Amino acid sequence: MSTLLHGRPWIPHGISSANLRQQLRAPQSSPKSRSLIRIRAQTASTTQKQQPASEKARQKPTASLDTTHVAIKTDEPTDPAHVTNGAGSQGADMEVDSVLAKELSENGFRSTRRTKIICTIGPKSSSTEMLGTLAAGGMNVARLNMSHGDHEWHKTVINRIRKLNKDNGYSVAIMMDTEGSEVHLHELQQPHKAEVGEEFILTIRNPAVIPGKKGLGVSYEAFVDDVQVGDHVVVDGGMVTLDVLEKAGPDVRCKVADPGIILSRANLTFRRDGRIVRARNSMLPVLSSKDWVDIDFAIQMDVDFIAVSFVKTADVINNLKSYLSSRCDKVIEIVAKIESHDSVPNAQDIIEASDGIMIARGDLGAQIPLEDVPSVQKEIVMRCRQQGKPVIVASHLLQSMIEYPTPTRAEVADISDVVRQRADALMLSGESAAGAYPDKAVAVLRAVSGRIEEWCRQEKYGQIMLPQLAPNADGRVSEELCASASAMANNLGASAIFVYTRRGYMANFLSRCRPDCPIFAFTDQQDVRQRMNLRWGVMPFRLDFAANPEENIEITFKLLKRRDLVKEDDLVVVVSDIRSPDDKSVVRSVQIRRVP
Repeated sequence: MSTLLHGRPWIPHGISSANLRQQLRAPQSSPKSRSLIRIRAQTASTTQKQQPASEKARQKPTASLDTTHVAIKTDEPTDPAHVTNGAGSQGADMEVDSVLAKELSENGFRSTRRTKIICTIGPKSSSTEMLGTLAAGGMNVARLNMSHGDHEWHKTVINRIRKLNKDNGYSVAIMMDTEGSEVHLHELQQPHKAEVGEEFILTIRNPAVIPGKKGLGVSYEAFVDDVQVGDHVVVDGGMVTLDVLEKAGPDVRCKVADPGIILSRANLTFRRDGRIVRARNSMLPVLSSKDWVDIDFAIQMDVDFIAVSFVKTADVINNLKSYLSSRCDKVIEIVAKIESHDSVPNAQDIIEASDGIMIARGDLGAQIPLEDVPSVQKEIVMRCRQQGKPVIVASHLLQSMIEYPTPTRAEVADISDVVRQRADALMLSGESAAGAYPDKAVAVLRAVSGRIEEWCRQEKYGQIMLPQLAPNADGRVSEELCASASAMANNLGASAIFVYTRRGYMANFLSRCRPDCPIFAFTDQQDVRQRMNLRWGVMPFRLDFAANPEENIEITFKLLKRRDLVKEDDLVVVVSDIRSPDDKSVVRSVQIRRVP
């Protein structure tokens, strides 16, 4: 067995790869016996002034690696987020998602789905019954699109999700998606099916004054100035295409060239001679005044993620992070949406500034050439994996299932390709918000992703070189521990990797490595548990930590065995990064353990 440190094979001193593999795969003579490998890092304890919770939550842990077991002292203080509360094991219990428990029981550790599923909640999926069906079917994150519905409606949905989490043991996270200030249609009473040759009036005045119910209101005051006769107006990323026939004052007369369904508040883009028109509309701010009101609402409702629409540069992400840190103690992660012409050349900076990325292919495909979308998607997925940032692929995954109960084979192939790229999550939009079969759409994502993940493990497909991210020696400790743990788990055929974390930091590094086995992440923070639900391969559990790291492991084994989620002699890799009870130093370790 070997692991990779800085791209070089590493084998523990005095132990051959073959002998180590044989020892660890053989049944152990003692139920508490463990591997000879133990990597430790210790840091001297220093006093530290109390900081606001928002600052502590964003800090990185500090320690130094010493593979020869000699303590290395640093001047950097240890992170209080890694210090346990000293809670004992009496009455200890563990919260595990009931859907996850069922999947593990039915499929086994190594066949449980790793790719996460995000569902957009709309009229077809907002009832308590359908939300429960989606959660039971595998929904990990519920997305609320602020382009639709008022705050009262969204508050009702959030409360329903939280009640489902509490009553049924789910850990569904909540993502709020800003509307953005790009050009879009006004609210429609109901979706309209546009036929070829049908004419509409796009207007910046009240569309109700236009006879024949053919008026569509446009949010952008300079719309008439930007478009010209002969331009193409692309609705909702290509759902419908309109040809501009005539301009008359505040009105633009258009004819349907490509038929489809026109949805309420659909996004509009303009094309001229095959190229996107970037006139005065390119000067619109990324976050509108309405978006800031919605962000305050998101803070009030303690959502887990905020997705920012039509990001152009990293500046808006940095500005929003500063705003959030000044307004709330809880960590709310920011997901930048790559969906505009301006975001593509700035993608690397946006990835580095954000907590996660969403590739919104619908609007992106309306602003860049269609043939460029697959290569842009693949490039962004790879860069996110290298940076350790969760990446979501969205739009048109199962577009046909808005109307039909089964997908096209091309859609299944598209989903398979996303899973092969090892994206963290797949997202349903109209399929779950307004489609006739939201539960069946989730079932298709679950089935296809599970099968393709199994193929990837068999073929060793999708492995990439991961650059070092940490700017200092301390951060590299976490990277190397997680890379080593992932390699060990793969080489030894471990059933799972266990990681104990307060902020999800180490779980995120493990997810970045895309190990063959699932990552069981134990945390004592419910909000951290929900945020980890977006990470590839991470199965989050909530556990009240004991003061003794070894006791945490024993408690975990006991509780998982009680739930029939592990069995005796299962081989697991344990990664820990918490304080030792006998001194004030941090003990970081990677252990090979068998379930007693």
